[in-house]
Amino acid sequence: MKTMIHTIKEINERKDILPNHTLGYQIFDTCFSVSKAMETALAFLTGQEENKPNFRNSTGKYLVGIIGAGGSSLSVAAARILGLYYIPQVGYTSSCAVLSDTFQFPSFYRSTPSDKFQSEGMVSLIQHFGWVWVGTIASDDDYGKYGVKSLRERMEFVNLCVAFSETIPKVYSNEKMQKAIKAIKSSTAKVIVLFSTDIDLGPFVLEVIHHNITDRTWIASEAWITSALIAKPEYFPYFGGTIGFAIPRSVIPGLKEFLYDVHPSKNPNDVLTIEFWQTAFNCTWPNSSVPYNVDHRVNMTGKEDRLYDMSDQLCTGEEKLEDLKNTYLDTSQLRITNNVKQAVYLMAYALDRLSTCDLLEEQRNDTACSHIPDFEPKELPESVCTKLCAPGTRRGIRQGQPVCCFNCIPCADGYVSEKSGQRECDPCGEDDWSNAEKSKCVPKLVEFLAYGEALGFTLVILSIFGALVVLAVTVVYVIHRHTPLVKANDRELSFLIQMSLVITVLSSLLFIGKPCNWSCMARQITLALGFCLCLSSILGKTISLFFAYRISVSKTRLISMHPIFRKLIVLVCVVGEIGVCAAYLVLEPPRMFKNIEIQNVKIIFECNEGSVEFLCSIFGFDVLLALLCFLTTFVARQLPDNYYEGKCITFGMLVFFIVWISFVPAYLSTKGKFKVAVEIFAILASSYGLLGCLFLPKCFIILLRPKRNTDETVGGRVPTVDRSIQLTSASVSSELNSTTVSTVLDE
Repeated sequence: MKTMIHTIKEINERKDILPNHTLGYQIFDTCFSVSKAMETALAFLTGQEENKPNFRNSTGKYLVGIIGAGGSSLSVAAARILGLYYIPQVGYTSSCAVLSDTFQFPSFYRSTPSDKFQSEGMVSLIQHFGWVWVGTIASDDDYGKYGVKSLRERMEFVNLCVAFSETIPKVYSNEKMQKAIKAIKSSTAKVIVLFSTDIDLGPFVLEVIHHNITDRTWIASEAWITSALIAKPEYFPYFGGTIGFAIPRSVIPGLKEFLYDVHPSKNPNDVLTIEFWQTAFNCTWPNSSVPYNVDHRVNMTGKEDRLYDMSDQLCTGEEKLEDLKNTYLDTSQLRITNNVKQAVYLMAYALDRLSTCDLLEEQRNDTACSHIPDFEPKELPESVCTKLCAPGTRRGIRQGQPVCCFNCIPCADGYVSEKSGQRECDPCGEDDWSNAEKSKCVPKLVEFLAYGEALGFTLVILSIFGALVVLAVTVVYVIHRHTPLVKANDRELSFLIQMSLVITVLSSLLFIGKPCNWSCMARQITLALGFCLCLSSILGKTISLFFAYRISVSKTRLISMHPIFRKLIVLVCVVGEIGVCAAYLVLEPPRMFKNIEIQNVKIIFECNEGSVEFLCSIFGFDVLLALLCFLTTFVARQLPDNYYEGKCITFGMLVFFIVWISFVPAYLSTKGKFKVAVEIFAILASSYGLLGCLFLPKCFIILLRPKRNTDETVGGRVPTVDRSIQLTSASVSSELNSTTVSTVLDE
């Protein structure tokens, strides 16, 4: 009782539980009597003055729930009445399994486990020691009978045998007591399970001592295994070695000091404190109407035994609790006491949850609420087979059980239930996905190769750097445009190649960033036209080399190929490519689309290339040009001496093919933004390869070996002293059968 008062005081002082409400209490003594428990329940319901329930106590305060009673039989009796009106009741020692029946006791809860679990533990204990022949004794009430019933069912399930099963009378009966003693003495079972409370067990203990029954192992229920009434030195020869399951021990801060703070003078109307004081100090409180606490029991001899021999001495008020030698001030074994605290907190937290109606709507966390004290009692912890499924789950049928009983099944990925108790989960939209709790649809992650991320930024730098390098080469060519090396083999085609390389390296920028319709159309077309211009210009050069080689082999004088024909080759190729690209853009152009098939939680922004046939046509034409360039220059690669451009173009085209052949499997095996990155890498690698093979050797001669950039070196025979130097000119100098053919191809 004092622990309950201490806990209520503690809750009222806290600011995080029921900050705007104060808990009160009214206490009745059940006297460990079923009839008194019934009377108490009715007193709570009627307010002690009215003949119908009004859910207010005698002070007029609103009744929100009841803690107790202190025993299974008492709680069963009270719960049958309180359950009719759904008054919440929390038991702290009532472990009887029948109280778990929500149909009979819809408003009963408890802070102690059901005896069903204790019975399972006892059977496991019996199995552990290898015992198979066990007797049972139960108190003649709901606690004992249902406890032994659960025990026997479990024992039969694991093939253990019950030697005998007897009961201890609650109202002393010598006949029934002797029957139980006889069963113990006559049975060969040496292990006995005793389901009883310590109070009901008192007369039985005396009978065991009287009959000197010492060779038994007792298995105790939690109601008496730690009881100070039984754990006495004089009982040890008979009950020493008893084993059983106890309620866990705990510490309650501040309780010991609170227990000392009790005195009848503080509240003259506190009859329980006065009764405690009179009993503890064997005196009578002055001017008190509280009767003596005299308990009469009948011992095994049939004579009346007065357990409390009260005197007529008056209490002075100077008595000291410190002088008492009993269990009242012993806080080292707080077991049932802690259950009381948990029961009070259970009620307080339920009220606190219910009081969320006093909060703003956005602070309620979507929980049911009512205004205190205007609420129905049944609204306070609930009476359901299965609680409403929380958001993120749905109701699933539980086979063979009523519709009120169901399983809560988590929603599948991409489905959510935002409210409690939903039968089905709702699918998220195309652009949304379920969060981790499956309680809300959230926008999907968006993926594309962005400028701001490390990969995208690196590719941008490489693209810009490549364009700057090409422009630097162009500047070198413009400055030295009148030198033989620049003029050789069509200077204009060289400028076109440089311009096309700028286009190709910068076209990679169109692949970076969030795709949109215009960028999807522009990037492939720009890339295709850039490569077409580059490769057709190279083809114009390689055809000239091819004719030069054929003439050198046939030992005939070279007939120059007029520059206009080379320009016509470039023009025809580019115009043809433009025509195909225009048809592509008009008939079935590329479009941006959101790919949600690769990863459910992501939206990958990428380009739908539209017609695969058109795409293959425009890049297939570039491949054809590259193949022609390679074949013509490969044939002419053996032009001797200082005519070295054929080999440079051959190596450039080899790099081009190696890059794009490697690109295909890499492109097909990647997804998302990395697929785009692979294509950009292929564009840059092939562009850098052509730039390095075609122009860097010439720039080396122009800038670092200017003495060799002469008509004699470019167009004539190389001096003997310089034969070891591999020139990179565009001239022909071949020596066949001691005949020198020396020509310079047209500008």
